[in-house]
Amino acid sequence: MNARIVCVGRLKEPFYEQACAEYLKRLSRYGRYEVAQVSDESEPAHLSQAAEEQMRRLEGERILKQLRREEYVIVLAIEGKRRSSPALAAHLEQVSAQRRIAFVIGGSLGVSDAVLARADETLSFSDLTFPHQLARVILLEQLYRCEKIRTGERYHK
Repeated sequence: MNARIVCVGRLKEPFYEQACAEYLKRLSRYGRYEVAQVSDESEPAHLSQAAEEQMRRLEGERILKQLRREEYVIVLAIEGKRRSSPALAAHLEQVSAQRRIAFVIGGSLGVSDAVLARADETLSFSDLTFPHQLARVILLEQLYRCEKIRTGERYHK
């Protein structure tokens, strides 16, 4: 499978960088996986609702510029659909047979309505909120798990 991950912000902590690099290395034997980072907006301590919406809009514009017309876009969102790892593997295999997949991870305030409107689907890993840097690690791990499931290889449970 080939996929892109479009995400807001860079990885600031070395342990996130190391985890992502490790999963990208593991994934490289299954296909082409890329990460496209867009810059995030600096977030002051106290934001009005209008300022939050403005931040999401600006980050969303950057995300949308990265997405290609032909891509099937899956946005990570708490309110998204939940799937087990085997169900996600089967779904991604089916989708990737038709189109290239792009996953979107928003910034600390989530994604804009325009990004959600562009999405072909939303995906949730949990009702819990994760930092977007950790969400990137979780997504890469799940993609690796999906590849192992898809190819019938053993992977710890």
